[in-house]
Amino acid sequence: MAEKKVVFVAFAIEDERSRDLLKGQSLHTKSPFEYIDMSVKEAYTSEWKEHVRNRIRRSDGVIALVSKNSLASTGQKWEIACAREEKRPVLGLWIYSHDRTVIQGLKTVPWTWDAIKDFIDGL
Repeated sequence: MAEKKVVFVAFAIEDERSRDLLKGQSLHTKSPFEYIDMSVKEAYTSEWKEHVRNRIRRSDGVIALVSKNSLASTGQKWEIACAREEKRPVLGLWIYSHDRTVIQGLKTVPWTWDAIKDFIDGL
């Protein structure tokens, strides 16, 4: 397997379980991809943006977990904007088969192992 890639995962707090599933999927022994999770798990603090920006800078790319919750998540929107400012590739993953929320300017695809593998392998 290729070297591990450092990936920041941006998600709405309401979708934290999906972030946990993505992490679990990456640990699955037959998973075709491997990455180091750099998402921020603690609550927002005054230094939150600086902390997130540093993590995004240290990341090879960003996976944004997209759902209807993303539209109201100011934190996730800021993380995606920060990734663009830092010139990190961003992949949007629709986390629910019935929810095709669109975030303007974000390429979003259905959540599949192949989509994640292709993104991470391309970093």
